[in-house]
Amino acid sequence: MGQIIDLNSEKPYKKVFVDTDNFGASYLDILKDTYPKAQPDSLKFSMLSDLAYYSHTRDLVMAMDYTEAGLKLTEQKKDTLWQGRFQIIQGAILLRMEKLEDAEMVLEEAKRKVRKSDLAFLYTQLGYVYERRGELDKAADYALESLRLGEELKDKKAIALAYSDLSNLFWKQSRFTLGLEYGLKSLEIFEERNINDLDYDFTLYVVGNNYLNLKKYKKALNYYEHSIAIGERYGFYNNLSDVYISLVDLYAYLNEYEKAEAAGANALKYAELLNNNNFMVMRSWLSIGKLQNLQGKYASAVESLKRCITIATDEFGDEFYLSQAYETLGKAYAGNHNYREAYLAFAEYDKLKDLIFTAEADQRISLLQTEFDVAQKEGTIIEQETHIKKQKTRQTFVLIISGLLLLLLVLSYKAIQNNVKKNRLLQRQNKEKEFLLKEIHHRVKNNLEIVSSLLSLQSAQMNDPDMMEAMQKSQQRVQSMSMIHQKLYQGRSLAAIEMKDYFVNLGNYVIATYGASEHITLQCEMDELELDVDMAIPVGLIVNELLTNAMKYAFPNKKNGQIVVSLFEKGTHLFLKVSDNGVGHMAEELNERKGFGTQLIKLLTQQLDGKMTLSIDKGTSVSFEFQYHKAA
Repeated sequence: MGQIIDLNSEKPYKKVFVDTDNFGASYLDILKDTYPKAQPDSLKFSMLSDLAYYSHTRDLVMAMDYTEAGLKLTEQKKDTLWQGRFQIIQGAILLRMEKLEDAEMVLEEAKRKVRKSDLAFLYTQLGYVYERRGELDKAADYALESLRLGEELKDKKAIALAYSDLSNLFWKQSRFTLGLEYGLKSLEIFEERNINDLDYDFTLYVVGNNYLNLKKYKKALNYYEHSIAIGERYGFYNNLSDVYISLVDLYAYLNEYEKAEAAGANALKYAELLNNNNFMVMRSWLSIGKLQNLQGKYASAVESLKRCITIATDEFGDEFYLSQAYETLGKAYAGNHNYREAYLAFAEYDKLKDLIFTAEADQRISLLQTEFDVAQKEGTIIEQETHIKKQKTRQTFVLIISGLLLLLLVLSYKAIQNNVKKNRLLQRQNKEKEFLLKEIHHRVKNNLEIVSSLLSLQSAQMNDPDMMEAMQKSQQRVQSMSMIHQKLYQGRSLAAIEMKDYFVNLGNYVIATYGASEHITLQCEMDELELDVDMAIPVGLIVNELLTNAMKYAFPNKKNGQIVVSLFEKGTHLFLKVSDNGVGHMAEELNERKGFGTQLIKLLTQQLDGKMTLSIDKGTSVSFEFQYHKAA
C-alpha cells in the first residue's frame, strides 16, 4: 500500500499509471479501502476516479457503481469540474456495456464541464462510440482532434493514444502497413513515458494485429506475449481477452490447433469475468467459430457462431465484428452443405460490410489526414520564411559591417545550432507528410478510376460507334493519368515517375483494351528514367494517343505486329519515339489535323516546347524532341 498511498506524506497519492506503475493487481483493492479516508475532496475524487475507470478492466458493473458514487459526491460538493470527469468515465463504461446512445449523450454533456486538458481523453471515448457503430470516418475525426490537442498541450499520453487509435482504425480498414506505422509511433512515445499502463498494453495488441495480418507471425507473437505479461500483472481482463482472441487466429495460421483452442478458452474466460461485457464475449465465440471452421468442425462452428450472433443484440452496435460473424457463419453452413443458410448469412455479411467500408468513409479519413497535414505545413512554411529573412539580414550585415566578423561568427554558430534542431523536427514531420502525400495520390488515382469506370458505363449505353469510340479514348486518357498517380504512391519518390515501367503498363492496358494481346507486342527500348509529374503526364498522354492510333490503323485484320517505345535524355533535351511495323496508315491519321487525338498531341508537344517528326518506312515512326528543364 505504501507504494502508491501514504496519507501522512506531502504527496499522499502517487497517481496510478501516471506517477508510478510500481504495483501489482491489488492496486484496486488499495484504492477501494483508502479513498474514503482521503482529504481534501480533490484527492478523494482523484483516487475514486482512478478506481472507477480501471475497475472497468475487470468488472463493468462494479466500475459503474464506483462511478455513480463519484457523481453523487461531486453533486453534493457542487464540483462541476470533477462531475464532468466522472461523466467521461461513465461514458467509457456505458459504451462497453453496448449502451452507445447513452454513452454519447453523457460524453457530450461532460464536454461543457471539463478543462481543455481533459478533452483529449473525452474525444478518445467519443471516437470509440463511433468505432463501435462502424462509423470509422467519424472515429478517425475524433482521433485526429485528440492528436491536435495533444500536440498543442504537449501531452505525450494524448499523442500516443491518438496514434494508437489511428493504428487500430487502419487495421480495421485492412490497411495494415499504415496501421503498423502508426502503432509503432505510438509505442515509441509510450516507452518514452516509461509507464506500463492500460493504453500501452492495448497498443502492443494493436501492433501485434497488424503484424499478424502482414503474416509476420513471430513478431506478432512477441507483441502479444508482452501485452499478456502486462495484462496479467495489473488485471486488465479486457485486454487479455483481446489478445487471446488474436492468438486463436495466429495459432490457427500456424496449424497449432491445440494452442488455438486453449487461447479461445482463455479469451472466453476473461470476457465472462468482465461481467456484462457482451462485446468481448461475442468476439470470443467468433474466434472459436473461426477456428472450428479451419478444423473442419462445421456443425460445432455453426453452434458457436449462433451463440455469437445471439449475444449481439439490436443494441450491440458493432457492425464490424458482426459482419465477420455472418461471414464466418456462411462459411460454416457451406462447409456443412447447407447452402441456403450459407447464402442468407453471406447476404447479411455483404449488407453489414457495405455499411462500414464505404467510399465516403475512406475518403473522409484521407481528407482528415490531408487537412491535418496542411495545417502543419502552413506552420512549417511560416517558420521557413522567418528563417530565410533572418539569413538575408545576416548576409547584408556581413557585407556592410565586415569589421564585426567575430560577432557574426558567434551569431552564425548559434544559428547553425538552431537549424540543426529545426531540421531534426522537419525530418520527423516530413515522414508524416510523405505518407499523407501518398494517400493523396492514392485518392486521386481512385477518383480517376471512378471517372474511367463512369465513362465505360456511359459508353455501354451508346449505339453510335463514333460516340462509343470517343468515350473509349477518353477512358484511356483518364486511365493513363490514373497510372501516373498510382506510380507516385507506389514508387520510391513522391515527385517523379519511372517511365519505362509506366510505358509497359500503359501499353499493355491499351493493347488489352483493343483485345489485341495475342497478336500485338510492346517493346520498351530504353533504360529506367524518372520524370517529374508535370513532365510525365503530358508525355504519357502523347504515348497513349500514339498507341491508340497504332491499334486502330497499323494492324488491320488482326495482323501480327510490334510497337516500340523509347525515351532518353540528352543534355537539356528529351527524346521520345513511338514506332510500329504495321501498314503505315497511322501517318494518315496524324496528318489529317482534324481528330481530337491529333490536336491533343500537337497541343501537348507545344506545351513541352517540343517538335514532332513523322517517318514512314516499313511502318510508322513518330519522334519528338522536348525541352527538359529538371525541377530544382
